[in-house]
Amino acid sequence: MKKPALLPFATLLLCSLAAQAESASTPASVEHTPPALQARIARVEQGLSTRVVVKGSAQRKMALTQRMAFHQVPAVSIALINDGRVEWARAYGMADSASQRPATASTLFQAASVSKPVSALGALRLVEQGKLALDGDANRQLDAWKIPQNEFTRQTPVSLRMLLNHSAGTTVHGYMGYAQGQKLPTLLQILDGVAPANSAPVRVDIAPHSAWRYSGGGYSIVQLMMSEASAQPFDVYMKSAVLDPLGMVHSTFAVPLPQNLRKQAATAYDGSGRAIAGQWHDYPESAAAGLWTTPGDLANVVLDVQRSEAGKPSGILSRNMTTAMLTRGLGEYGLGFFVERLGDRTSFGHSGGTAGFRAQLYGYTRTGQGVVVMTNSDNGTALIDEILCSIAAEYGWPEFGVVEKAAIAGDAAVNQQLAGDYQLANQPAHIVADGERLYFQGDMFGAQRMELFAESKNAFFMTAQDMAIRFERDGDGAVVGFALTRGANTYPAAKTR
Repeated sequence: MKKPALLPFATLLLCSLAAQAESASTPASVEHTPPALQARIARVEQGLSTRVVVKGSAQRKMALTQRMAFHQVPAVSIALINDGRVEWARAYGMADSASQRPATASTLFQAASVSKPVSALGALRLVEQGKLALDGDANRQLDAWKIPQNEFTRQTPVSLRMLLNHSAGTTVHGYMGYAQGQKLPTLLQILDGVAPANSAPVRVDIAPHSAWRYSGGGYSIVQLMMSEASAQPFDVYMKSAVLDPLGMVHSTFAVPLPQNLRKQAATAYDGSGRAIAGQWHDYPESAAAGLWTTPGDLANVVLDVQRSEAGKPSGILSRNMTTAMLTRGLGEYGLGFFVERLGDRTSFGHSGGTAGFRAQLYGYTRTGQGVVVMTNSDNGTALIDEILCSIAAEYGWPEFGVVEKAAIAGDAAVNQQLAGDYQLANQPAHIVADGERLYFQGDMFGAQRMELFAESKNAFFMTAQDMAIRFERDGDGAVVGFALTRGANTYPAAKTR
């Protein structure tokens, strides 16, 4: 598919500013938004910043539409929670660029791994109903399939608590999904890695409860446990037990997406701005990655967790169970959420990414604040970070502040040594020298060229995205590759030319 030109794309974004989201607790249109709130929303829309800036440079705030164009993100949808309610919700850009269909509050996005905390709510509800047990051998709660026994499981059986916490020692980090028209595997085929499944079998290969290791495969085991305990298909159970009680009227775990909802779904786009073949992938690994939803619907998850933690009536869990959900086990993870104690409050959240979609759910206990942001692009993570910086500045959040890094002057001679073609995690990447300036460009993180700022002759950082690069040399001083760090992950690259 031909890559769309940037000018028309940016123009469409500007035209789509009128595409406003609606929710039960927000004004039905911009015209009915109180002036003070409208001004606050405008400050968020115009106040984006990269998480990292060069120390000493002028602080430059950027417009949301400008950054959508830069990152080639066709649509973004936001629901902002303040004072224990959805204060505002809006959608921007195009749900489908080819047809120029604007994104709205009702546009469906794939939640990806944000499906996990929603699924965890459903699992914990079954625990409170006495249909599942958090502790004890999970195999005693499985019928059609069992976790294969080995020296690790015989010493320490896997429990539901471990599976929800990612500490069960299970394999399969995440799932690739299936293109439209591909035959979908059953859950049992997924668990055993049997065709047509395109993922490895889910197995235990380290001692349970010995380490924290993210595992979508573990949530597929939870999916089976929930279906068998409820005696219902997973999507049917989740609708009656979680989605309907929380008023998530636009959400579904059905796979594939029902025909009557397809016109509401956003098209997924890769890092170069091209639509994913067939518009999106299907994820029968529903508990791990299969939810279709909106930010407004997911905001109801945040609000219900906040109410329950505060001892107020909840649609899903008791206060004690919510406390357990928001208590760290191994790692920085509770039972479905990443959690962190922040003095007077606890943050809870989850990010997600499937082919062509990126999402972030975030909330605070005690303060009634939070946000859900969803995008239809592989480049959405960087844009979400910039949106969070703007929201945090406007609403006084204790996190997502801008970080300043000192840079030294560029060296044209050194840059020429570093320039060249590289293979980064099996994808092409390029380091481009332009005198004293140096740039990174890689398919893995979008097609745009991003400037590198020097901390030393071998260490550089970016501001367009929060990433750093350290170049590696051989014994003769020749550049042979680099290591790119993004968050907790490091990706090696080898120089090819």
